[in-house]
Amino acid sequence: MSKHKGSTPSGDDSNGYAVGYGKPPTNSRFRPGQSGNPAGRRKGVRNLSTDVKDTLRVPVKVKEGGRSRTMSTQRGALMLLREKALKGDARSLDLLIDLASRFNCEPVETEVAKVLSADDQAILAAYVAESAAAAKPPATAESPGDPASNPAASSDKKAPK
Repeated sequence: MSKHKGSTPSGDDSNGYAVGYGKPPTNSRFRPGQSGNPAGRRKGVRNLSTDVKDTLRVPVKVKEGGRSRTMSTQRGALMLLREKALKGDARSLDLLIDLASRFNCEPVETEVAKVLSADDQAILAAYVAESAAAAKPPATAESPGDPASNPAASSDKKAPK
């Protein structure tokens, strides 16, 4: 058994305090107001993600068309990237295309619906009628009074006693 400084071999402190699990000797306890982790995280320390977001939101002045405009750093950087890509910088163009494919997740609109000619409309109407007729089940030639052909009709009739 290891001996602790300030404790007796029986596990009692000099004041009659029992030393054991969760009960440190009185001379090695934290003093009131003393932290158990003095080198711990300081209050108000932000992570990298927060710093990046804050940095990209800071407004900057950009000259565009002879005028000075104020915009976010993020928007200004994207405009600079666009200008370099338009001037022929291959790396800027690749990066701009990559960003566009990653963040432009909107559905692509196809051509505006064109007005169809009368012949085309007739062909489409015939196709729709044909596909609707094919989807319907074929009608049976049995008599409507036959209970075997119409189970719903037979369930409505009461059985004779």
